[in-house]
Amino acid sequence: MRNLLDTRTLSREDALRILDVAEDMADTQRREVKKLPTLRGKTVVNLFFEDSTRTRISFEAAAKRLSADVINFSAKGSSVSKGESLQDTAQTLQAMGADAVVIRHGASGAPQTLATSGWITAGVVNAGDGTHEHPTQALLDAFTIRKRTFGDDSRGRDLDGLAVTIVGDVLHSRVARSNVWLLHTLGASVTLVAPPTLVPQDVSTWPVQIVYDLDEAIGRGPDALMMLRIQLERMNAAYFPTEREYSRRWGLDARRAAALPDGSIVLHPGPMNRGMEISAEAADSPRSTVLEQVANGVSVRMAVLYLLLAGERAENTSSAGHARSARTNREDAR
Repeated sequence: MRNLLDTRTLSREDALRILDVAEDMADTQRREVKKLPTLRGKTVVNLFFEDSTRTRISFEAAAKRLSADVINFSAKGSSVSKGESLQDTAQTLQAMGADAVVIRHGASGAPQTLATSGWITAGVVNAGDGTHEHPTQALLDAFTIRKRTFGDDSRGRDLDGLAVTIVGDVLHSRVARSNVWLLHTLGASVTLVAPPTLVPQDVSTWPVQIVYDLDEAIGRGPDALMMLRIQLERMNAAYFPTEREYSRRWGLDARRAAALPDGSIVLHPGPMNRGMEISAEAADSPRSTVLEQVANGVSVRMAVLYLLLAGERAENTSSAGHARSARTNREDAR
């Protein structure tokens, strides 16, 4: 795997490979010594042009547990705030010897530009770009659904036959987009629930069903219900009357949570607006997987960095071995 930029172009085989490697990584995190020497000598740069806590810390923990060196680059307080371009920043990282760049950017397509521009030779991981995609979040969500559904028998399984309902601010959500494509690839059926004003215009081309009433969607008995954060910082207009009205019509409260089928789970990518899209009772209930998603995020990101960088190391090691063998043969011939 050279880059991870989206889930729309991710094949079923590659998705399952990432999830299965994440299973292996999760197993190592139950040991007393959690650190692995796998990426020793590699340098991972977290290049964040947007504020983030969970994603940045998760990638940092993943890289360090694989023994990679980590450089955290924040746009605030850097030369970016003085007008430095993405190209100049990238070339600076290239000069520092970065092996992988994890980028979060407010502009959709920035990771794609970084990966295909020729500015750097490092692998690129998209940690969220504009309202486009957030592939590792979708992978950790799929990992969580798969683990809750199949338990210890989850390895190698897809999500065929499962019904997943995604609720909330779909219009501004890169998490929703990545989840739609990945869940569809893994065989799940996806339903979107949102106010009409928060449904994207191009949704007719997505492999989803649209429902505007949350109670109706819950009545269909989803296996997993994913509540999205209302992204007020991205809204430049009034998409619904009031926060109280939104909570009343599209929020997951204790009553709606109780109406879910037995075994149905509740996900949230975080951070949560408690009392708005999800109540405290629902967020803290046994159905909730919020804390599991955080833990699984480290395992999934360890898997992504491993597949991005360890293969290169193995290839280089193999090449070095062939070179040594050839040199030995030449010396023997003499």
